[in-house]
Amino acid sequence: MRFYEYESRRIVERAGIPVTQYGFCTTPEEARAAAERIGGPTVIKSQVLTGGRMKAGGVRFADTPDEAAEHAAAILDLEINGHRPVGVLVDPKAEVEQEYYAAVLWDGRAKRPMMLFSDMGGIDIEQVAEEHPEHVGRGHLSNLLPISDFQAKEVVARVGLTGSELNRATAVLARLARLQRDWDMTLAEINPLARLSDGSFVALDAHMEMENEAVFRHRKALEELGVDLSDPREQYEPSEFERNVKAIDAADHRGVIQGKDHGFHGNLGLVIGAGGGSLTLTDAVRAQGGKPANYSEIGGNPSVAKAKGLAMEVLKKEGVDKIAVMMSIVSNTRVDIVARGVIKACLELGKDPAETIAIFRIPGAWEEEGYKILDRYGVEYCDRSVSMWEAAGRAVAKIQGGGASANGEAS
Repeated sequence: MRFYEYESRRIVERAGIPVTQYGFCTTPEEARAAAERIGGPTVIKSQVLTGGRMKAGGVRFADTPDEAAEHAAAILDLEINGHRPVGVLVDPKAEVEQEYYAAVLWDGRAKRPMMLFSDMGGIDIEQVAEEHPEHVGRGHLSNLLPISDFQAKEVVARVGLTGSELNRATAVLARLARLQRDWDMTLAEINPLARLSDGSFVALDAHMEMENEAVFRHRKALEELGVDLSDPREQYEPSEFERNVKAIDAADHRGVIQGKDHGFHGNLGLVIGAGGGSLTLTDAVRAQGGKPANYSEIGGNPSVAKAKGLAMEVLKKEGVDKIAVMMSIVSNTRVDIVARGVIKACLELGKDPAETIAIFRIPGAWEEEGYKILDRYGVEYCDRSVSMWEAAGRAVAKIQGGGASANGEAS
């Protein structure tokens, strides 16, 4: 679950991290009142769950309350990357001497939280890490042991901070680390963390993302902070492929299909299922040099229409040459139904199933009937004697021009 900036500020503030005297406003009049309360130049920022606010005109500076109201009116009517703002954040224009970056995120590879700190805040941390790695401090945390200030101090000190500056930044990063753990955040980020002219540190912006499965545990606290839990808060805007697969799934109660393609840009489409089997198969394709075009899930005995719908959407993706249809051993999904579905998808798109389906590996219920259908169209298939790893390898070899591997079950 993602949070708007104003909500992230409230979470940060509740954790004891200093913030500026901001105001969340939904009307120009409220923005004027907030600017009057702040008393001085302000920054008016659109509250949307997308990037590119500054470039789109969603961040503007005001010298007077009337100007703040004028900017708020314009921003409230401004759509950014398809997002309508839920309001604006009115923030004082701080006298910043130095900007830093502080974050604690879940490192999936290490399976532990990781602290990040940089003395080059206000810009993209990936850019800093690539161009100036010496300006980024890192450190992992235990999942079980208490978080100490010393661990945070080690990370901050790696970028060269000393004295009172080191101590103040350490306090912020340590509190951010405890916030990340206590609130089950996958990402707790402050960018920029500013050192003001008086030497104090304040969070000028914050970005929080909570594990979706943990939202119910924090429901009371989130409601106290004014978070609207009815808002689905997509992590990203679904692609056309993802929207279409979701609509096909919703139109038929039989079985389940899902499709994701963010971060996938390959030429081998995947029609795969079996929960953890989908992850295993995707990894197996990648590990053997393949380039998946998507991730998918199919199961629960879907209808022919659902199997066809998923296969068609995968095949219509730009750059897809072939599809691999693979699952672990199934008991609650009929092999013949999936076979009918993927072949119908090929035929309706004017494609030869034998050339388009790189491999079909779904052993289980009604497999003999499924194999007869595949035989009729010359599609290569294999039974449970061929591992998922080997089946993935055959699909990769075929799309790379290596042809099909001979096996006792192939047509």
